[in-house]
Amino acid sequence: MQLNLRTSPKNALRALLCVPLLFLAGCPANEGGGTPPKQAMAPALTASAEAVKVDPAAQFAERQTAAKVQQLIGQVDRTYQSGVENYRSGRLDAARLDFDFAVDLMLSSGIDIKTNDALNDEFERTVNAVNSLEMDALKQGNGFSPRIEQSPVEAAGDLTFPSNPELTAQLNAELKTTTSDLPLVVNDYVAGYISYFTNNAGGHAHLVRSLERAGKYEGMIKKILREEGVPQDLIYQAIAESGFQPQAFNAKSGAGGMWQFMPFRGAYGLDRNGWFDERFDPEKSSRAYAKYMKTLYNQFGDWYLVMAAYDWGPGNVQKAVMRTGYADFWELYRRNALPKETKNYVPAMLAAAIMAKNPKQYGLTSMNVEPAANYDTVTVNYAMDLRLAADVTDSTLATMVGLNPSLLRLNTPRDISFDLHIPGGTKEMFQKRIAEIPEEKRASWRFHDVRAGETLQQVADLFHVKADDLATANDLSAGEGVDTGDELIVPVYTSVSAASAHPQRYTSRRGDTLVTVADRFGVSSEQLRRWNHLSSNSISTGRSLYIAEPVRLAPSAHTRSRGGRGRKSARSAGLSGSRGKSGARSSSSGHGPTSRGSSSTSSSKSKVGATSKATKKSSPKRRR
Repeated sequence: MQLNLRTSPKNALRALLCVPLLFLAGCPANEGGGTPPKQAMAPALTASAEAVKVDPAAQFAERQTAAKVQQLIGQVDRTYQSGVENYRSGRLDAARLDFDFAVDLMLSSGIDIKTNDALNDEFERTVNAVNSLEMDALKQGNGFSPRIEQSPVEAAGDLTFPSNPELTAQLNAELKTTTSDLPLVVNDYVAGYISYFTNNAGGHAHLVRSLERAGKYEGMIKKILREEGVPQDLIYQAIAESGFQPQAFNAKSGAGGMWQFMPFRGAYGLDRNGWFDERFDPEKSSRAYAKYMKTLYNQFGDWYLVMAAYDWGPGNVQKAVMRTGYADFWELYRRNALPKETKNYVPAMLAAAIMAKNPKQYGLTSMNVEPAANYDTVTVNYAMDLRLAADVTDSTLATMVGLNPSLLRLNTPRDISFDLHIPGGTKEMFQKRIAEIPEEKRASWRFHDVRAGETLQQVADLFHVKADDLATANDLSAGEGVDTGDELIVPVYTSVSAASAHPQRYTSRRGDTLVTVADRFGVSSEQLRRWNHLSSNSISTGRSLYIAEPVRLAPSAHTRSRGGRGRKSARSAGLSGSRGKSGARSSSSGHGPTSRGSSSTSSSKSKVGATSKATKKSSPKRRR
């Protein structure tokens, strides 16, 4: 859907309402004088009668649907504006609830979003509007999501490096001992970036952080690259794209995820809807990346041209080759046939790969590499609160969110299949415990392991439920106690109550100090300082504090600005130069979220149903 073809929802609805009127009106009256011959009049009347023949029932249903859509869009707009007001007032949690509710209104309306242009347009722009708002929040460090760091290539900006023949010769000599399944070369351009990443404090720090994050995904990515038959050292392209940050989002172009895919509908085999965006799933997006790189190699037969095509778009690279007659990246570089960003992109990626493969040589031996992600995958097709998933796997909400960066919300979608990642080694425990909770209750109910000294009333107070209800759900008789290790089903009846158990924030009152707040919620003052970026124990009255590890939702609002670099313009050359069915990251096709009035390609692959599947009743408490 094109950005510049976007019409307002009201105008779109008027157009829908006017369709049946056109049929009723027929053709304009004959304004010429005189009476036509009888032979000419009869056919005209017959044609006119056929033209106005309309099914009244269908016409009435169409009007009703249009009216319902108009009413729904009005309600969505009001809810969205409430979110904007909360956002601007700094009430980010309330803003998130408003934005989620606005989307829920459309998903649960009973109208097929995909077949109704006006509603689909409203859905897409509402989902993407949060992105542009988030960009401002991240600049202030208070967004819905954690601050996304610049990649090393972004940090370098548009630097140019003077020729240094001695350095180039030295690096070429050292390159002879480097083993790679990707053709590596050192010339003045690559040597310049190696020097920058080695000697510039900022450039070195950005490269180190990227390589530290790479440890979390390296094994998984290389396995996928090997399975898809492409060089495993292509993994280092993620340094240039995102610095190995799976939730990186470019608000200018709409590109997102570790591999910075554009949000084209149905492209790359990655689903995107109002519940999750698989561009932000490290495993699925890496698989899509490997397949796409293989396709590009089959087209160009040269890995440097493939990298350039990934950045600038295959259509643009093909045109440059045809225009100059050279199917060689470095020749295109020297002839200025490439945009500056792409000219920097390939040498920077090669420099990062060479340095990563020679850590001792380039001072990269003291890194704190993140441990490999360890998770099991369970496929669910029912709504489930991530807090419950954390409960039944003995983990935390922050852990569950971190393992599922593609989720837009704190719950899985209803009636849409989703591959949920859970801590490694907990799959059997998950399946056993989740089976004890009715499927239609998994969006709000909780699970609790009784700790030493806890009573039934204390557990009930923790989750804001009645002790009698808790006892009934677990088949406990009146006055029966609980023992350490007992597993209890907690019947939380509303999502609000579910959210209030283990609250995330606390507003400080007169007389509060960091120590008293820490004591009240059973955490340390050091944790409070870290979670709230505080430098001392003093806090002002009325300040909103995280009292649990902050949970940052991912894809719909994970934004980073590319600053003054040329990435936006370099990737705006049209669909033929983009990573969709014919290429990479064009924003001129209307797929980059830029404003509330813009439209991207976020679409609902499957409408969320309003009914739940019937399941068995809850089981009694289990003793270990």
